[in-house]
Amino acid sequence: MESKLEQLVDLTLLLSEPERDYVILSEGNTSVRTDEATFWVKASGTAMADVDATSFVRVRAASVLEMLDGPTLPEPRVRDQLQVAKVDPQAPGAPSIETALHALCLTLGGATFVGHTHPSPINAILCARDAEAAFSGSIFPAESLVYGEPVFVPYAPPGQPLGQAVREALQARIQKQGEPPRAVLLQNHGLVALGSTPQQVLDITQMMVKTARIMLGTYLVGGPRFVDGGSG
Repeated sequence: MESKLEQLVDLTLLLSEPERDYVILSEGNTSVRTDEATFWVKASGTAMADVDATSFVRVRAASVLEMLDGPTLPEPRVRDQLQVAKVDPQAPGAPSIETALHALCLTLGGATFVGHTHPSPINAILCARDAEAAFSGSIFPAESLVYGEPVFVPYAPPGQPLGQAVREALQARIQKQGEPPRAVLLQNHGLVALGSTPQQVLDITQMMVKTARIMLGTYLVGGPRFVDGGSG
């Protein structure tokens, strides 16, 4: 049986396949929870298409989340804090600037695997003025079965501000519905899929990309018709 890190490598390579158009260059990142205290996350600056087991850094979740409660930090200080969070300070690689996003999804979000990508069809909507309204309902039944109701997070710069915005959104969803989402939409940024397995992360990502493609098509003929009472 593959280790969790090996599964994470395989998932990352799948998500980065060029024909999928989910990421290019060093976009996106992935993670897996290893135990209650630590997780593996893709190293900063590493292209998802080029990863192997050495492309990930193991970090302590609590150390990462602590910086969300402190004062606003400039990006260099955030990167310093992430270095301190490494389980092995001597290990090569620096944790992704978006490590707090992963820490939240793996703890508060209840996920085991997380895939963060920037699919062009999804970002075509997320970069639009009415992005939140576009994703406010379901346009066909299968999407609800695969990823439920996604959480929309207003734009925040990567790093500490994004982590704080995602934490607020996850807490609000859990308070409202009693459980975390399976998909998080980051305005002007990208998609985060939360799964218990690599396959679930891939399924969520694929279905959300399909939804976005269809959604874009609906705007050619008057806009989406939601089947669940959405506001679009």
